[in-house]
Formats: sequence, structure tokens, C-alpha cells
Amino acid sequence: MTQQDLLFLVLILIGLSSLTIVVVQMVRSRRGRDDGRSGNWWEGPWDEDDRR
Repeated sequence: MTQQDLLFLVLILIGLSSLTIVVVQMVRSRRGRDDGRSGNWWEGPWDEDDRR
């Protein structure tokens, strides 16, 4: 296996993992809109304490 083959495999793995992360975030944001929480994935339970 040459260095170009390894680079190609690494780039494919990075691309697939990035695509997986994007798809998971889209599915979670669509599903999370109906449960009463804000739909933002960066807002955690620590942000709700300041609103009261």
C-alpha cells in the first residue's frame, strides 16, 4: 500500500464521518422541535437556569 493509497483512505474516512455528523445533526434538529425545547444543539440545560 503506497502513501497515496493511505491518503485516499484517510480522506474518504474524513468525508464519510463529516457527512454522518451533518445528517445526524439535521435529524436531531428536526425531531427536537416538537418537544418544547429550543431547537439549538449548542444550548444545553445550563442555559435554562438564566431564563427563570
